[in-house]
Amino acid sequence: MGKRYGAFALTVLVAVTATGCGGATPAAPARNAASGQAAPAALPSQSPSGGADAAPADAAAWSKWGLEPLAAAPAAPADKPIKLTKTGTVPVFSDVPTKDKVVFVTIDDGAEKDPKFVEMLTELKVPISMFLTRDIVKNDYGYFKPLQALGNHIQNHTVTHAIMSKSSPEKQHAEICDDQSALTQQYGTAPMLFRPPYGDGANTPTLNTSVQQCGPRAIVLWRESMQIHDMQYQAADKKLKPGDIILAHFRGPKDLKGETMTEMFAELLRRIHEQGFAVARLEDYVQPPA
Repeated sequence: MGKRYGAFALTVLVAVTATGCGGATPAAPARNAASGQAAPAALPSQSPSGGADAAPADAAAWSKWGLEPLAAAPAAPADKPIKLTKTGTVPVFSDVPTKDKVVFVTIDDGAEKDPKFVEMLTELKVPISMFLTRDIVKNDYGYFKPLQALGNHIQNHTVTHAIMSKSSPEKQHAEICDDQSALTQQYGTAPMLFRPPYGDGANTPTLNTSVQQCGPRAIVLWRESMQIHDMQYQAADKKLKPGDIILAHFRGPKDLKGETMTEMFAELLRRIHEQGFAVARLEDYVQPPA
């Protein structure tokens, strides 16, 4: 994972298997103008797929993985509920304002690189957003390219998975900017979104300034985090809500008590199916800077 990824960071990274990347709570989007940082390029918007209106062959694919097809996600809204600007304080959000009965799946870090997971997503066509950490993925950047080719976006999750509130302003800046540069070079498009490890420091002015300077135009948190067989909920009623963002991780048997990445992801899809939700692509609900 690279020399910069110290022993402490590795210990904390393994710990998130049980706890997610943290318990940060969402903040209302801020709209102040301050910075002149150019907005990143975004991948072309693609409509989510893989729901109940899928072709019979897709139904067979869901059965192969021991799953029932999810409800079909609606077409992406023409009027995006989250609108980003080229300059100024970036918004922080953990859910998307929408009446659509959809949730958004985000997967962090990149530690587990299971070929079966690529096969699974290729067949099921469930949209995800990937928040990648440079020193965790740099030993195999290529693993994530087939997932990107499916229309899934790659976003910024720092260089070493550092705890941002315990990092100097200079360290925060380097963590975000260096990851931004590496991911842009490897995947051909600049990340539009940033997620701080553990959700730490998300609402601090120091972190917000670094995000502005490095290029992403929003900070993304979450409402639920997937564990091995079930989700941890921030809501007291332990139920999904329209527009919720779900956090998962690229993890394997070492961190999932013997379970595989595909088994964990199948459990996530079952929990979503049980509550009658579809999975939509997060970036389809976000308007990039004009």
